[in-house]
Amino acid sequence: MALDRLFRRRRAQGEARDVPELWSKCPQCEAPIYKKDLEHNWYVCSHCGFHMRLPVEKRIELLADPGSFRSITSLKPADPLVFVDLEPYTERLQRYQKEAGRPDAIAGGTCTIGEVPSVLMVMDYAFAGGSMGSVVGEEIARGAERAAQEGRALVIVAASGGARMQEAALSLMQMAKTTFALERLWARKLPYVSILTDPTTGGVTASFAALGDVILAEPGALIGFAGPRVIKQTIRQDLPEGFQRSEFLQKHGMIDRVVDRRKLKEELVAILRHLYGAHREGHVA
Repeated sequence: MALDRLFRRRRAQGEARDVPELWSKCPQCEAPIYKKDLEHNWYVCSHCGFHMRLPVEKRIELLADPGSFRSITSLKPADPLVFVDLEPYTERLQRYQKEAGRPDAIAGGTCTIGEVPSVLMVMDYAFAGGSMGSVVGEEIARGAERAAQEGRALVIVAASGGARMQEAALSLMQMAKTTFALERLWARKLPYVSILTDPTTGGVTASFAALGDVILAEPGALIGFAGPRVIKQTIRQDLPEGFQRSEFLQKHGMIDRVVDRRKLKEELVAILRHLYGAHREGHVA
């Protein structure tokens, strides 16, 4: 009788239904995927291999050795231009910060990757499309400088729609700043591995993302400077199939290898151990 009353109990009118969604759908093949399985598979569709966007915390968990990550990013953005479009920039920032749970579009820290001492910087597409403003540029530069000072490898995971328009020229200046900061790393002959994810575009592609000693990319990632539609309208020609996707760019020499996310840690460790080992033994030219 007690069980019968339990299952027949009516919810009070207006009572919220706190029922978690247990299933997701692949954006490419539309196959239903149990969310726990999706998380276990690092957000890669088990049916077609489509790589969905990976949350920053999961990316750090994927690449950094367990328990080794120590955050080094804490800068908060300002609004020196007092920029207003449909709403004030400061209000946009507050909304982005609340949604993403971080000050700006990047998280970084010191860690080990396959026991190689490293600085890992991960861009967050969930924060304003991963756009690069003054904070992102400064954090990337500081990460590179810290790696140089402490004798660490540098790994940057890019995911960005480009420079942040609300900061205008200040965001474009970050292209030069980040490139200059990498010079200090190279002066010490320390390795820098760039990992390009979907999407990596605009000023990020045109600066630090394309300057790695080794450049890896995830399958199917959109990578380029301007968008395909803009390029097509500019050159007035039809673009090749798969233009600006990682596989096309590997074929034409812009990136070194396309790596399935589930094998990315293994690939990255092999690269870092080789390059960092060569640095320690003084074999890097």
